[in-house]
Amino acid sequence: MTTRVAVVTGAARGIGAAVVHDLAKSGWAVVAVDVCANNPTLPYAMASRDDLEEVVEPYGDAVLPVVADVRDPQALAAVVSQAVTRFGGLDAAVAGAAVLAGGVPMWELPDATYDALFDVGVRGVHNLARAAIPALLERPVPRSGRFVAIASAAASERGLWHPLATYCAAKHAVVGLIRGLAADLRGTGVLASAVAPGSTRTDMLDATAAIYHLGSVEEFAAHQLTDRPILEPAEVAAAVAWLCSPASSAVTGSVLHVDGGFIG
Repeated sequence: MTTRVAVVTGAARGIGAAVVHDLAKSGWAVVAVDVCANNPTLPYAMASRDDLEEVVEPYGDAVLPVVADVRDPQALAAVVSQAVTRFGGLDAAVAGAAVLAGGVPMWELPDATYDALFDVGVRGVHNLARAAIPALLERPVPRSGRFVAIASAAASERGLWHPLATYCAAKHAVVGLIRGLAADLRGTGVLASAVAPGSTRTDMLDATAAIYHLGSVEEFAAHQLTDRPILEPAEVAAAVAWLCSPASSAVTGSVLHVDGGFIG
């Protein structure tokens, strides 16, 4: 059986890293992509090159670490080219790169912070799709390509409480992109879906807790129907891996909610 190949962005930590681990342990070849550089407009540190190397280290040549910025279309085109050259093609692309900021009402958010939320979290998904879809379509018929984006419970029917309006808007935009992309891919055999995580134990959730002045991220568990601790990245990654698999052949244009029954 031919090894399936994926590109994963936001791969150095959190949900993106968990996706790399899940796919690699299942026999996928993966190009793990992260910017590995801080953004001065954001209130928390980004992952480092050491974080990315730690993610890929267990898998040897099966996982290729690449430092690249999802805001740069040419960089993502080069990433996809590396996947095709090194591993022979592309079968899935997972858009996991995103950032979080807020803490003030929408009308007070600095323009640079707004730009970071949309440039990374929305344009980054768009850039990955533009780079990856042609490679997914190069696979012979019948195809089983997958494009999966990480959205959020923030893209639910109502906005999150308190000042995260622009983050909510960015995640709604991700869902819109996925639904439009699925329509564009109609009949090709390549499917597009999103996963909407709830409160998941990541550095971004730490940043969210700081915005809400919470003493612990565990306080977010009160917004889940499951009456259990907050989610672990591996739980979200399992859903992403399923969407990348042949088992998801009837799912496209959909949002899979992995949020513990988020109630806002």
